[in-house]
Amino acid sequence: MIALTCLLVLLPGATAAQEFRTSASHAVILDFETGEVLFNHNGDERMPPASMSKLMTLLMAFEAIERGALSLDDELPVSEYAWRTGGSASGSSTMFLEVNSRARVDDLLRGIIVQSGNDACIVIAEALSGSESAFAADMTARARELGLDSASFANSTGWPHPDQRISAIDLARLAAILIRDFPDLYEIFAERDFTYNGIRQFNRNPLLATMDSVDGLKTGHTEESGYGLVASGERDGVRRIVVYNGMDSERSRANEGERLMRAALTDFEIVELAHAGDEIGSAEVFLGQQETVALRLAEDVRLGVHVRARDDIRAEIVYDGPVAAPVSDGDIIAALEVSAPGTEPRRYDLVAAESVARKGLLGRAIAGLGNLFGLN
Repeated sequence: MIALTCLLVLLPGATAAQEFRTSASHAVILDFETGEVLFNHNGDERMPPASMSKLMTLLMAFEAIERGALSLDDELPVSEYAWRTGGSASGSSTMFLEVNSRARVDDLLRGIIVQSGNDACIVIAEALSGSESAFAADMTARARELGLDSASFANSTGWPHPDQRISAIDLARLAAILIRDFPDLYEIFAERDFTYNGIRQFNRNPLLATMDSVDGLKTGHTEESGYGLVASGERDGVRRIVVYNGMDSERSRANEGERLMRAALTDFEIVELAHAGDEIGSAEVFLGQQETVALRLAEDVRLGVHVRARDDIRAEIVYDGPVAAPVSDGDIIAALEVSAPGTEPRRYDLVAAESVARKGLLGRAIAGLGNLFGLN
C-alpha cells in the first residue's frame, strides 16, 4: 500500500496566500546564486524565443574567445548572405554592416547585444562554423551539453522557424551561465547605446532605462512569439533572472518587466527548510528486527517562494510501505514532498538512517501467524 505520513507544517500559520500571477504566456523567475526557480508559469514549455535566442549565439562567441579561437580584435568578413539575410537589405534588426566589408569581433558583440543585429549574428556564425546552418546545429549540440534540453536552433538570430525553440527556464539558465562565466563580457549588456557605420542605436532592453538594479540581457519579438525579455538585476547582493514572453506590445513588455523584476528582487525568497543528514520522521518496517527505521535527508531542502506563501509551506513523507526488511543504512526508501502555493511540489530523497536486519525464521513465522489471526 502507499503510506502517506503528514510530517509537519514547516512554518507556522495558515494565510491561504494568493498566488502571484503574470499576464505573460510564459514566465520564470530564477535565483542566480542557488539556481532555484522562484516562480514558474509555463516555464517548462518550449516556446519560440525570437531574438532572445541570440544569447546562445553570444555564448558560442564568448566561449570561442575564451579558448582563443576568436579575439576581440579579429576582423571578420561580412558575406553577401549575412548582409542580405540580416543586414539593411533584410528589413530586420541590423547593425548595418556593409556587404564585403570586415568588422571587429568587439563591434559585432555590441551589434548583437545592443542593436540586436541579425547580420552580426550571421557573421559570427559563419566565422565559427562555416555556415549559419552548421552553426545552428553546433548551438543545439552545445545547449544539450549544458543541460538545456529544451533547446533546438535552426538559425543564429531567432528568425521564426518551427525548430527554433527553448523553454523560459532554459533561457534563464543560459543567462546565468553568461553572467557567471563571462563577467567582463557581460558588462556589455548594460551599455545603453552603440554607434556603428555612423548609425546610433539604443539598447532595446526597456528596464535599463527605468531600473538601476538591471544590467542585462536581451529582448525578443516576432509575430509568433509576441514581445519577450530576458532580464537580470541585482539588489543588496541578491541577483535574480526574469524571463517572460508573449506580451502584446512593447509597452506591455516594459510594464510587466518592471513588475516582474521588482517582485523578483523584493517579494520572493529562498527558504532553507532542512539540511542533508537531518533525521526527519520514520518508516514502518515489515519483518524487521525493529518496527521502524529513522529517515535521513540525502540533500538540503530549500524552496523558493513568494513572501505571501511562506507560511503555507507544507511537507509530507511519501513511501511504499511498510518497507520490507532487510534495510541497509543509506538505502533510499522514502521521499519528502514539499509544496507551497504557486510552486510545483518538490521531492527530496529520504534514506534509511540505520540498518535493520530481517527477522529470523521463528520471528517471521510468529509475524505470519499474527497477520493470519489479526493479532498484529
